[in-house]
Amino acid sequence: MLHEAQSWQRNKWWLFDRLVESPHRTSFYVRNISDVSKDGNWNQVSRFWYNGRETEPPAGFPAPMEKACEIIEEVVNAEMHKRNRFPLEWGGVPSPSGGKDIIWRANFAASNCYEGAKETVGFHSDRLTNIGPYATIASLSLGTSRAFRLREVIPVDEVDKRAARTYNIPLAHNSVRRCSSLHTMLPDPHLRQLVIMHASTQERFKHSIPPQSTLDRFHPAFPPPSSFPSLTLDPSNCRINITFRFYRPDFHPDKVPKCKCGLPTTLRPDMKKRQRERGTGKGPEQEQSEGEFRYWWTCTAGDQKEGKGCNFWKVMDVKAEGRGPFAKDTT
Repeated sequence: MLHEAQSWQRNKWWLFDRLVESPHRTSFYVRNISDVSKDGNWNQVSRFWYNGRETEPPAGFPAPMEKACEIIEEVVNAEMHKRNRFPLEWGGVPSPSGGKDIIWRANFAASNCYEGAKETVGFHSDRLTNIGPYATIASLSLGTSRAFRLREVIPVDEVDKRAARTYNIPLAHNSVRRCSSLHTMLPDPHLRQLVIMHASTQERFKHSIPPQSTLDRFHPAFPPPSSFPSLTLDPSNCRINITFRFYRPDFHPDKVPKCKCGLPTTLRPDMKKRQRERGTGKGPEQEQSEGEFRYWWTCTAGDQKEGKGCNFWKVMDVKAEGRGPFAKDTT
């Protein structure tokens, strides 16, 4: 992955009338490259991972990433079957082996490289445009240990009642987001933690990789294969992060509303629950069937148009938009 990372780019977008650049490198991968070649619309997924910047079509999973994905996919499904599911999660498909339904798949991966102690990513929640509401994301960390920070977003009606909680989770080499004792399930004795951003994480929390004053340098157990070209990155100084995601068929790019700029909108959760405070006209029955959060489609064209977008804003209506099947629709 360090060899892959040498060609990754820094994300750029407009913020408060100036062009800013992310303090780390990033890239985007698709699991089945034939899906992208058959359906060019999926290129929009990688484009809007880069805040709307024009990009080349995503690359396919390298073989080691595919192997890791197969393990992680199995573990994520096992963990998800242990918890109650939210109504608007993806409904899933029957298992071909006749076992439990497959309720999570990984068909894309966003990868990040943090070189040194000062490369970071600020607090944010991941865009839900193609992964849909109540998404589950699994993330593999490799190399130098870094802290993963979660900060709670307090709803407007609770701001005066309690303070936001912040969690710092150290992620060492071969750890995957959300602590679970999985060493009895996995063949690699070093892969002992799985950190999963389960459904509602993107609605309730923002996350970041903060800068650090010092690093505990990583010392690889094995040298890279002799057939590999020379590295321009110092392996002891870098963290590679691979976030495995399921881009849902009911949130395919051709099903994403366009704004007045003529560009695909972005799906965002109402993290502070302002819509509920203002009143949406939706009663308890709909709240019970859809969950406690509302979502809206909004213009983000300004990310790449010198900060100039339109004022498009529309509440997501899953029934009118033909979304699903959802977890609430399954038996």
